Amino acid sequence: MTEGLRRLLEISSQRALARLATSNGYLNDPAARITLPGGSSDRSAAVLGALLRSAPVQRELTLAINRAAGEAADRAAPLVYDSIQSLTFSDALGIVRGGPTAATSYLERSIGAQIIDAMFPEIGEALRQIGGGSILGPVLGAATGIDIPAIQRAVTSQASQGLWRAIGREEAAIRAVPARAGDPLVEAILTGRIPG
Repeated sequence: MTEGLRRLLEISSQRALARLATSNGYLNDPAARITLPGGSSDRSAAVLGALLRSAPVQRELTLAINRAAGEAADRAAPLVYDSIQSLTFSDALGIVRGGPTAATSYLERSIGAQIIDAMFPEIGEALRQIGGGSILGPVLGAATGIDIPAIQRAVTSQASQGLWRAIGREEAAIRAVPARAGDPLVEAILTGRIPG
């Protein structure tokens, strides 16, 4: 049973990561897409907010952040796969008895904030690269008091939550139609025909 649930998590994670790690994976997935964090209420943030709401800046920044999230998800993949291997029999019992995303919830709990740590550097690098020859450099340079680390944390948090939603969606689809896993052991576990 434990091995079958590991396979369920591996299949769900591989499918979600393969989709999200493409250049526009996060952007093209409404459940994972990252939105720009809001600013504070001080004057510089209000000016920056007005500039950031302009259509060209919104498009470029959203594209850059979502592409960085795809690269960050790829960076986090080894952590996800390592955590899957640590699944125990007692974890497996809880997952089998759980809801449509119980395995994903287990994975999210077992990894915890480590997923943020794995994704954080990639997102930060993308935020630092925004500018050079684009419209965003001057816009961000015109404002003062921008808390880039706070933006980095907010975007990374959204990226990790998008990853969990994508994995959970894959898991729920497989649980609804176990044959979609393409794995006889996973199908047997989910249909109650556990091999002896």
